[in-house]
Amino acid sequence: MPPIYPFTAIVGQERMRRALVLNAVDPRIGGVLIRGERGTAKSTAARALAALLPRVAVVSDCRFCCNPDQPATWCTECRERVERGEALPVELRTTAFVNLPVSATEDRVVGTLDIEQAIQKGERHFEPGVLASANRGLLYIDEVNLLDDHVVDILLDSAAMGMNIVEREGISFTHPARFILVGTMNPEEGDLRPQLLDRFALSVEIRGIHDARERVLIMERNLAFEANAESFRQEFLPQEEYLSHQIEQARTLVDQVTYTSRNMLSIAALSADMHVDGHRSDLVILKTARAHAAFEGRLAITDRDIALAAELALPHRIKRGPFHQAEISMEDLQERIEQLQGASASAGKPKPSDAEQDEAVEKKKK
Repeated sequence: MPPIYPFTAIVGQERMRRALVLNAVDPRIGGVLIRGERGTAKSTAARALAALLPRVAVVSDCRFCCNPDQPATWCTECRERVERGEALPVELRTTAFVNLPVSATEDRVVGTLDIEQAIQKGERHFEPGVLASANRGLLYIDEVNLLDDHVVDILLDSAAMGMNIVEREGISFTHPARFILVGTMNPEEGDLRPQLLDRFALSVEIRGIHDARERVLIMERNLAFEANAESFRQEFLPQEEYLSHQIEQARTLVDQVTYTSRNMLSIAALSADMHVDGHRSDLVILKTARAHAAFEGRLAITDRDIALAAELALPHRIKRGPFHQAEISMEDLQERIEQLQGASASAGKPKPSDAEQDEAVEKKKK
């Protein structure tokens, strides 16, 4: 296996890194689409994230890496084994990184049921697909805009449901399909249809870094990695282990993170002001805000969490006119998010006294 560039060694691209980490904290967010120029570390970041993720507990001899602590998500085979009175062996396994080829077909993705064997021998035989390999791991799709729309739709459905259900001729097989979905693309080669674009929970547009010093740092780090990959990885090992621990802790906290009616009203008002269709953006912002709070070790979301989540969830959902001019500009979105962040900051400041208010009025008069 070739050496993997450390996630914490990536220079800049803060939004991309944040979107990836928050999906690692809570895969239920629904994946991230990274759109950008060639050579901006899109695929490098996806592989690096998978390498630093903490190990997960799985049923050791299960083809689908079922979670032993969540019986409701077990595959058909694990459920039948438990019904027969078998004990399921458990082991810790590293997070899988599955790369989906652009040429993948529906059967290759969802798996196949052998109907002939079922008819002749009365046995159900299921051949797992990519979704089975990706369960509890990271599914990476390079050039997602070049993949068949129907296949993309299947992947997004599975990511949203967390399950893959295959039915053929009255025979059904179910297995969990909960994974971190990462898609990358270069818009110069064509865009996704709006319906599919909206299905990606988060989207990030990245460009090459213009700061000369940061570009030099990128060159220095890449040359050092090529010269001695293991030594370079050891240099960043403390940061990698710390981030991995943060993600692991956040996963245990995310379901405990609370939110208020005021938080939901803020999210709804922001989405409504941006004239976003549907309600998917509201749910995505809330889930992402909870993941961000958990990542920072907090048990309640703030306006800042909402603002940072909106930065990732809204840009690709802004309506566009017939000549591809956004009806609401990105500058407008940034301004509204900053207003939300400003409200959060001012909420934490003590209210000025009457004397201080009078003094401020007098200064304005002068």
